[in-house]
Amino acid sequence: MKDFFKVEDLYKALEYASDFSFVDYQQVHLTDSLGRIAAADIFCQDNIPNFSRSTMDGYAVAAASSFGATEACPAYLTVKGTVEMGAQPEFNIKTGEAARISTGGMLPEGTDSVVMIEHVQALDDKTIEVYKSVAPGSNIIEAGEDVGKGEIILSCGQKIRAQEAGMLAAAGVENIRVYKKPVVGIISTGDEVIEVNEKPGPGQIRDINTYTLSSLVLKAGGIPLLFGIVKDSFDDLLKACLTALNKTDMLIISGGSSVGVRDFTLDVFSGLPDSTVLFHGISISPGKPTILAKSNNKALWGLPGHAVSAMIVFEIVVKPFVERMGGYVKKRGVEPSFTATLTRNIASSQGRTDFVRGKLIKKDKILYVEPVLGKSGLISNMVKADVLVKIGKNSEGIEKGAKVRVLPI
Repeated sequence: MKDFFKVEDLYKALEYASDFSFVDYQQVHLTDSLGRIAAADIFCQDNIPNFSRSTMDGYAVAAASSFGATEACPAYLTVKGTVEMGAQPEFNIKTGEAARISTGGMLPEGTDSVVMIEHVQALDDKTIEVYKSVAPGSNIIEAGEDVGKGEIILSCGQKIRAQEAGMLAAAGVENIRVYKKPVVGIISTGDEVIEVNEKPGPGQIRDINTYTLSSLVLKAGGIPLLFGIVKDSFDDLLKACLTALNKTDMLIISGGSSVGVRDFTLDVFSGLPDSTVLFHGISISPGKPTILAKSNNKALWGLPGHAVSAMIVFEIVVKPFVERMGGYVKKRGVEPSFTATLTRNIASSQGRTDFVRGKLIKKDKILYVEPVLGKSGLISNMVKADVLVKIGKNSEGIEKGAKVRVLPI
C-alpha cells in the first residue's frame, strides 16, 4: 500500500482553481448565447428605452391637468389627437389637453404621465372627463429608465440567461464575445470495468462513471470528450493521458486514485510533462482519495472509482474548476442552497467535511430532509437523493429536528 501524498482541506483545495487559466473566447450570435459566459463587459450605446413611453392604454397628459380630479368633481380635458404606434407625435400637449395613447406609445411633448382609460369617460370626440388624478411619471417609462446610455448591461464573467438575452436584444447587441466551453476529457479505469453494451462476467461491472461525469460536465457548462476505458496498466494509462491532454482543457480519470498496488493515476500524473501534484486526498467524505495535478497549465483530476464518490467530488470540488476555467464568476456569498428539517440523527467524524445524500419530503407545509444512507458504490443512492446535507469538519454530527442547509443535486 502507498501513502496519501498530501491530504488537503476542502476550502484550500478549492483555492487551487485560481492556478488555472481561463479558456479562450469566441463570438456567438444572440440566438446561441443562452447559458454562455460573457468574456467582456458590454455597455449600453443608447438609452433603453430611447423615448418616454406609456405602460397603459389611456390618455397622455400633463399631470397638473388632473390634480384634484375625483368622481364627484372630474377634470375636463380637450383631446388634441391620437398617438400612432411606432411614430413620433406631431403635436404638443398643453395644460388642459390630452392625447389618446396605447401601451408602448411615445409620449407627446408636454406630457409627463398617462391617465388609465378606466378612469376616463369620453363625452365626445374632443372632450373627456378624468375621475382620478395622476402624479408626474404615473403609468409611463421615461427615456433611459430601464438602462441609461453608458451603463454596463452585461459584465465579464456573467452567465447569460433569458433575461440577459432580452437585455442584449433591447440594446441592439447581436453578437457577443463569450468564453469557449472548456473541453473536459474523461477516462474510466479498471480491469473490472466493461462497456455498457456488454454483459458482465464474474467480477465485472459496467462503466457508470463515464456517463455520470459527462452529464455533470455538460451541466457545469463544459464539453465532455470521452476516451473510453483503460485497464490497470501504467503504460496504457500514460498513453491515454498524453492523447487526451492534446485535445482537452482538463482531464478527469475515475478509478485508480487511491493507494492500492494497482492504482496508477498518481504515478501517471507525476510522469506527465511539466507536471505537479497539488494534492492527493481531500478531507471530505465520500471522496477522500481525490487527486489534483497540473500539467502544462491543465487540471488533472483523479477521482474515486465508486460512482457516488465520483459524483459528489465533482459536484463539490471539480465543478467550480470547470466553471472558473469557462470564465464564470459567481456572486460572492450566493449559494444554491436552502433549509430543511432533518428527520433523523446523522453521525460524523471531526476533521473532515461530510456530504450525506438526502431526500426531500414535504409534510404539513414543512420541508424535511431524510438521509439516504448507504455505501458509496451504490448508484441507486444518488437516484433516490435530491440534495446533499453538508456537515462541517468540526462537527460530530447533527441531531434529528435540526435545521440544516442542503445543496440541490
